[in-house]
Amino acid sequence: MAKRVHQPREDAEFDFILGMSDVPVLAYFTGTWPKAIEPCRVTDLVVGDIADDCTGRLTVVRTDITRCPAATGRYGITGAPSYVLLKEGEVVARGTGPMTMAEVREFLDGHL
Repeated sequence: MAKRVHQPREDAEFDFILGMSDVPVLAYFTGTWPKAIEPCRVTDLVVGDIADDCTGRLTVVRTDITRCPAATGRYGITGAPSYVLLKEGEVVARGTGPMTMAEVREFLDGHL
């Protein structure tokens, strides 16, 4: 996982990261149950590369659903991997399932 990807340990830390960001935030929700592990592991690599490529233009937050249940509920996350793109605290895009680099770039297109 890229060093530029934040990994909050609890909801308060998740909210703090969002509040401190002055650029759009990609909240990437992951799971640790058996059917989620492999898709999330593959997507971690893509999201890490995106975080590196978008330094200064995007804050990336890898959010474990079990560690941040309030954030998970607030954004209506029901599976992993899931993505919520926030701009000035407002949801501007949503996605779910594993994504390729091209799909993530398309997801972000027009928002950065």
